[in-house]
Amino acid sequence: MSWLTRARRGALLYLLAWLIVGAVLGGVCAVLAPAPPVNALLFAIPGTLVYGVAAGFSAYYLCRANPLGARPVALVVLMLCTAAVVAAFMWLAVLGGWNELCLAAGVRWAGIVQTPLLSAFLFALGALLYGLLAAINYLATESGRARNAERRELESKLMAQDAELRMLRTQVDPHFLFNSLNSVSALTSHDPKGAREMTLRLAGFFRRSQGLAGQQRITLAQEMELVRDFLAIEKVRFGDRLVTEEALEKGALDCLVPPMIIQPLVENAIKHGIGQLTEGGLVLVAAWRDGTRLSITVSNAIDPEVAQGRGGGIGLANVRRRLACAYPNGSALEWKREGDTFSVQISLPAQTSETTGSDAGT
Repeated sequence: MSWLTRARRGALLYLLAWLIVGAVLGGVCAVLAPAPPVNALLFAIPGTLVYGVAAGFSAYYLCRANPLGARPVALVVLMLCTAAVVAAFMWLAVLGGWNELCLAAGVRWAGIVQTPLLSAFLFALGALLYGLLAAINYLATESGRARNAERRELESKLMAQDAELRMLRTQVDPHFLFNSLNSVSALTSHDPKGAREMTLRLAGFFRRSQGLAGQQRITLAQEMELVRDFLAIEKVRFGDRLVTEEALEKGALDCLVPPMIIQPLVENAIKHGIGQLTEGGLVLVAAWRDGTRLSITVSNAIDPEVAQGRGGGIGLANVRRRLACAYPNGSALEWKREGDTFSVQISLPAQTSETTGSDAGT
């Protein structure tokens, strides 16, 4: 019923505006007639309200029937001028008829002398008011059209963004599955038991990840459960060579992140870092909240003598593009190498509900 309330409020405001016009016109009539103020107001206000309603509907439907650009401008102007003249004559007729009724009533405070000067003024004013109504209707129509076009453009951008996010998301699972199957294949020859265990953990990981596939955002706590499942899979392969630690601030765990946004970084840390070290090393996942920002860091040990070129890898490129789509101008991904440690840091808006997620990137 909100639309009905707005319609009633708009109608009342419209009538109030015409009531003010009628009161001002009454003051002018009191001077041009001349006539007592009460007589002039009684003459002007009722006729002005009737004209406001009739001219308002007429101008509205005339403008709707002749939108700008659909017909030649000269033809539209001619039709509006003709309608304004006809409306002005009708207003004079209504005011004249009402005035005759007031005079016929024989009441001292009703009716005025309608002089030629007053009639000419009323005719000009009626035509001018009709033209003003037509201009307002055209402005409102074009404004609504511009808003609709802007909304359609925004919707198309959001649809394109959502399609790109889905495409990028579908790239994560095959890439991870390909690497995991290679690991299973490598274990099959010398550690069949480990290969079976890794296969079971892999199935569990995909079962959990598919359960979250339809969500645009999950909590960091849920994302870390996926990361732990992945690390458990890799632990079967690397054994004691893989050491993992977490440094997760409690306030960060409730923040929302895109699903599978940390796993590619951890996968890269193992593939390009721990996997290249004979003695293995540490993979650290840290997260903290700093006001309205959430920071996530994945760091790992590397061979200081091996050149690292992970900035252009598939995993990091995918994460960067997903962040750019999910948080336009609101996220960042940086990596750095310090001695025997390589780290990647994600910075994004700290959100704790889906209602704030749509505003994060703006």
